[in-house]
Amino acid sequence: MVITKEVEIGGKKLYIETGRMAKQANGSVMIKYGETMVLVTAVASKDVREDIDFFPLSVEYRERAFAAGKFPGGFFKREGKPTEKEVLSARLIDRPIRPLFPKEYRNDTQVAAFVYSYDGENDPDVLAAVGASAALAISEIPFLEPIGEVRIGKINGEYIVNPTYSQVQESEMELTIAGTMDSIMMVEGEAKEASEEDLLGALNFAHTEIQKLVQVQNDLRAECGKPKMEVLAKEVNEELVKEVHSLGYAKLEELVNTSMAKEERAEKTSDVYTEVVEQLEEKYPDEIKDIKNLLHDYEGELMRAKILKDGTRFDGRTTVDIRPISVDLGLIDRTHGSSLFTRGETQSLTTLTLGTKNDEQIIDGLNEEYKKRFLLHYNFPPFSVGETGRYMGPGRREVGHGNLAERALKFVIPDESKFPYTIRLNSDILESNGSSSMATVCAGSLAMMEGGVPIKCAIAGIAMGLVKEDEKYAILSDILGNEDHLGDMDFKVAGSDKGVTAIQMDIKIQGISFEIMEKALAQAKEGRMHILNVMNEAIKEPRTSISQYAPSLISIKINPEKIGSLIGPGGKMVQGIQKDFSVEIFIEEDGTVNIAAQNSEMGKKAKEFIKGLTAEPEVGAEYEGKVIKIMDFGAFVEILPGQQGLLHISQLDHKRIDKVTDVLKEGDMVKVKLLKIENGKFSLSRKALIENKKAEETK
Repeated sequence: MVITKEVEIGGKKLYIETGRMAKQANGSVMIKYGETMVLVTAVASKDVREDIDFFPLSVEYRERAFAAGKFPGGFFKREGKPTEKEVLSARLIDRPIRPLFPKEYRNDTQVAAFVYSYDGENDPDVLAAVGASAALAISEIPFLEPIGEVRIGKINGEYIVNPTYSQVQESEMELTIAGTMDSIMMVEGEAKEASEEDLLGALNFAHTEIQKLVQVQNDLRAECGKPKMEVLAKEVNEELVKEVHSLGYAKLEELVNTSMAKEERAEKTSDVYTEVVEQLEEKYPDEIKDIKNLLHDYEGELMRAKILKDGTRFDGRTTVDIRPISVDLGLIDRTHGSSLFTRGETQSLTTLTLGTKNDEQIIDGLNEEYKKRFLLHYNFPPFSVGETGRYMGPGRREVGHGNLAERALKFVIPDESKFPYTIRLNSDILESNGSSSMATVCAGSLAMMEGGVPIKCAIAGIAMGLVKEDEKYAILSDILGNEDHLGDMDFKVAGSDKGVTAIQMDIKIQGISFEIMEKALAQAKEGRMHILNVMNEAIKEPRTSISQYAPSLISIKINPEKIGSLIGPGGKMVQGIQKDFSVEIFIEEDGTVNIAAQNSEMGKKAKEFIKGLTAEPEVGAEYEGKVIKIMDFGAFVEILPGQQGLLHISQLDHKRIDKVTDVLKEGDMVKVKLLKIENGKFSLSRKALIENKKAEETK
């Protein structure tokens, strides 16, 4: 039986249909908004994974080219591995639903979303998240409660829910917000220096719409939902619990209450685990994993209790303290800019590369193809946390962290008309113990300033954490890795001294109150200002010049009608200029010409040549031209590149000239005056300049 539910969101109907497609999945829905349609399925294995201690959830999101009436790019004309947009969209589904499964649930679970129709205006990513929640809600999979997800924009002071693609381009902010009926679960997005009050306003506005989406899913579940599978909590061996507590609790408590570096803490904690396991493994040979899990739970319990009771943390800081920060600039010789940003035990080495139009990234997705001139790439090698691992392409986490840092910094990138370079930042995380993405934001801002990119202002980022037990909670500034792992929230905020440019929040419990979010934003602002002050002490403004190793870029504006003259038949003219002057030339439709040269002098010469080639000859103006052809009746003189006129024999001198060759030969340079332009032909005179000279001499 086909069942359809509808709800109005942002003045448009959103439809959720089930029972027609993919009926062998545990749950499946087709969700429609405008003319964008996404099929989402949810499937779980029947068997419990006893060999793991984590929830094996995977989320896939795919955009099919046919959805927009397009063929896939590339030789094979078939979709390949997920694009960056697809990876980021999958994360927008995964992050809000992951905390909403029972702690003991260990069945392989997969959510898959496929875009089948795209209308060019309504982005399918937030629809896919709603569809994932709906598919899980009506299935037998033990999903605790539905979520809603919306995109929020702000235009002319008014919040907009699910703005169209064109509205997003003019919006003051773009936030993707997910939540349950009672609270917010996830925030991701960017803004143009938004205030904390504006962000809270957006969250409140979004939650009203999210509640509508949750309610329609509850209605759907009431009508066709399947009974949820039973999740059995693992039986606890009470005797084992007592022995593990007796052997390890006091030792872990001592470690938690002692300030030490990450490596030392990890080593001593590992020693406790090893010691307890060695004492119990003979008696409990099949429960080694349970022993370690108990010790891990004690460690988290002790850390959380210490923070809530004393307001102090693993490393001795208070809840608002920021770890020591150091900044080193220009360490890498041949890059176009570099910075090493170290905050505590987190370190980013970020390099700047400046390129030409040829270096822009072409983005081909469901929307029209476009180009990006600002790129930020984030890498997290295993040695940054003292581990070994395989060196492959960037994983989903690296793509997500890099995208967040890129969104934080793109607001300050200078306009192409002022700085026509393609800009690439590469962040390598060399050490990690808490928020390497925010370290990347700081290092990226510093590297651009050091490299002479005229950015609007400095941008810094900070990661906030939360420990919450019942009504008691503590907000933590500049969290450590353990505080992220054992805490309840990962809240990243980046921005300038005037406002927020990027934000990301993930909640690991079933939501938090707006009061907590308000306090977290205020505390994050204080921390951000502290970090900005440290950065400004290292470098307050961008360098006035770029690296000697960066390409020299020169811009010139020509009459668009002259573009054809610059290109020449079959591109011969522009190709010849590039070859003669060793430059690259990029021509825009509006007449903007960018010249890229490794040698700045050659670039200037190419600019002067193009100025002459595309200049408009003026009657009465004087030119020094080259004789390119001699005829009986006169000489043809090139007065501007590619533009020639006739110097008639009668205009060679004030006296009679019998032969042109008596005065000129091919290759001579001669000064002439443009007498008239008739039917596109130029009439030149040498005599007029000689007469002028004689007139001046007789004065």
